[in-house]
Amino acid sequence: MKGYISSIESFSALDGPGIRSVVFLQGCPLRCFYCHNPETWKTNDGMHLESSEVINRVNRNLKFIQKRGGVTISGGEPTMQIDFLSELLEGFKSSGLHTAVDTSGYVSIEDAEKIVEFTDLFIVDIKHMDNHICQQVTGKSNENMIALLKYLEDKQKKVWLRSVLLPGLTDSEEYISRISSYVRSLSNVERLELLPCHDLAANKYRQMGLNNRFSAYANYDIKTLQKIKTRYIELLGEKVVI
Repeated sequence: MKGYISSIESFSALDGPGIRSVVFLQGCPLRCFYCHNPETWKTNDGMHLESSEVINRVNRNLKFIQKRGGVTISGGEPTMQIDFLSELLEGFKSSGLHTAVDTSGYVSIEDAEKIVEFTDLFIVDIKHMDNHICQQVTGKSNENMIALLKYLEDKQKKVWLRSVLLPGLTDSEEYISRISSYVRSLSNVERLELLPCHDLAANKYRQMGLNNRFSAYANYDIKTLQKIKTRYIELLGEKVVI
């Protein structure tokens, strides 16, 4: 089966445990105003490759990633190409690789069932806990994400969560308490990664002729980040990474 690939990163230490190869699929139903990969929004774009070719490319790195790393499939939103994603995951498992899927959670349970068997770790991006604000930030509801996390807990699949730190939106005491309480309620969450906002994608928006709504948000200073991290650690302990 063929699918649309944005890029393949040979080695990463930021997308799951260990050193991993990362496959970025095209297509995303969300329009997060802080998105750093707007080039992945369109599904029918990028490289049009057979799943076997993608698997073979990643397998060239087996001696570096097989023992303590693996492969992560990201996007975009990789579940937009759910059958292609399933075929990739099954192939990578056959190669003896640890598999992870990095997802916004905007996926039906019916589609999640197609990949859960072949996925060792789900990395789920919590866009916002408040559904109304989530729709303002991403253009979509957070209901699918909440349902997916409940489904993954029922399946006892390992989960890492990610949350982007956005000034005035996800860094208040009220929000930190709310998301921490939610994380504590999920028995299968191993980690919460806090991702400070930045404007490194500004050139992409200019080159693509897109309106960069994120430009009004400033980068965090070290002192503020340390304060936020300290509060999260008070509530969640060693699960928190920034």
